[in-house]
Amino acid sequence: MKIVALFFPKASIGTYLVAMAVAIALPIFAFVTLLLLQLEDNQRSTLRRETAQDALALSRIIDRQLQDMATTLRLLSSSPELENGNLAAFHQRTETALRDNTLYVIAVDRTGQQLLNTRRAFGTPLGEIANTAALQSALTSGRIEASDVFRGRTSGDWVYNVTLPRKNDPVAALIITQDAKDLGKLVTTEGLAPGWSAAVIDQSGRVVAATGPANLEPGTPFDPRILPAFTASRGVFQDETILPHMLLGYARIPGWSWKTVIWGPIAQASILSTWRFLIIGGVALVLVAVLGAYAVARQVRTTIRDIAEMANRMGEGHIVSPVETSVIEANQVAIALSNASFDRSQTEDRLRFVMHELVHRTKNLLTLAQAMMRQLAKQADSVETFQAAVADRLDGLVRSIELLTSEQWGGVSLRRVVDIHLQAFPQSREQIDITGKDFVLKPDAVQNLGLALHELATNSVKYGALSVPQGRVRFEWHDVKEEDKPDALLRFTWEERGGPPVVEPSRSGFGTTVIKAHAASAFRGAVQVDFLPEGLRWVLTAQRAMLERD
Repeated sequence: MKIVALFFPKASIGTYLVAMAVAIALPIFAFVTLLLLQLEDNQRSTLRRETAQDALALSRIIDRQLQDMATTLRLLSSSPELENGNLAAFHQRTETALRDNTLYVIAVDRTGQQLLNTRRAFGTPLGEIANTAALQSALTSGRIEASDVFRGRTSGDWVYNVTLPRKNDPVAALIITQDAKDLGKLVTTEGLAPGWSAAVIDQSGRVVAATGPANLEPGTPFDPRILPAFTASRGVFQDETILPHMLLGYARIPGWSWKTVIWGPIAQASILSTWRFLIIGGVALVLVAVLGAYAVARQVRTTIRDIAEMANRMGEGHIVSPVETSVIEANQVAIALSNASFDRSQTEDRLRFVMHELVHRTKNLLTLAQAMMRQLAKQADSVETFQAAVADRLDGLVRSIELLTSEQWGGVSLRRVVDIHLQAFPQSREQIDITGKDFVLKPDAVQNLGLALHELATNSVKYGALSVPQGRVRFEWHDVKEEDKPDALLRFTWEERGGPPVVEPSRSGFGTTVIKAHAASAFRGAVQVDFLPEGLRWVLTAQRAMLERD
């Protein structure tokens, strides 16, 4: 408690709210500071990852272009005109097929002599291709290859070739050629940050096509200090000496000898400006929080005082009306207190009624117990006999009271009353047949009918049908219509069969008094007890209104 008092001394709610505002603001400042310290590293890591991914995306675009050119070569290589050696027809068909593209087809022999070139009309004298080294490399490897960028003899521009070697003569290879500037249309900086450039580099390190502020022309050698770093399939290059405040990403084009690169400045927000904004904004935030906490504290303090006044008046026993405040939850508390004051008043009234009812029922139970003990005392020949008789009758009375208590003295169903009292004789339960339409008994009827059932069952177990295994008991009830009695009547019948011969007792004991006189008096009805030779027959006829709960 001393430690708690040290950290939480007695203070006004305004002091605690202001302290709470400061306590919330300080961890936020610490957390933002940590974020700022990590911001630059996170930005660099994200930029490096995105740069490598953008280079890879560009490599996939160029790869699709080269693959499309390779597919076109495979289709042209299997054309019937080429197989039959009809180069004129092949020239015409190819020129027509590629008319809408920026691609041109060249057929050459093994020495590099051009047999046809769709840049020129068929039959025009043609010389050797300018890049015979690329042709010999493809013929040697037997695979489709892309050449380095070079100055074409026929077009006079920077071009590149994709060569398909063939084993047939005289056409030893088919070549698709394209101007480098046409390939440059696929090299775009769209999606990159301002100031970034992109380029495609051939195997020799020359630029095939490029775009962006770097303004590299086809055939321009790329920085030789950077090229040796391109060892992995993709990655990033950063060197403040070569590329100050810049980042470069590269990716190899799978299956080809080319690479794609993108590079540009590292855009970083000013950390100093961010710190300045944090400090100024933090101070302003704390001031606003303190002022807001003070204003809220005043409002809450007034609300709490109003609620406390309601509670004091309620403690004095008054029924209080809810106060209206600007705090919704406080209004709910005020309404709850008002309802509680009203409920308490009602509860006190109910308690007074319950106490009165309890006194009344206690008197009735004590009167019944006194009468029962007087009757049993007259018949008992010893203290032990008297104690046993009293205990047995009280057990039946307790069962009725427990049953009523479980239902809060609101009445119990007739069938449940019968079952509870017959549970005291489990060995004879299967010998008893019970029939009748169930309904709810009044509390007094539960006690009185329970006493009668308990006495009937006890007597039968001792002397009647339930004293022998073959004995049977039928207990039933049903409505009775009598012309001279317009009120609804109920008739209960307890009938025994198969027991020992019945002999009418020479004197009336407590049990006879309960099942006859007490039952008739309690239900204002008529009781008939017949000691027939085949078994006891007990019949109770009473008004239904005396038994059934409204």
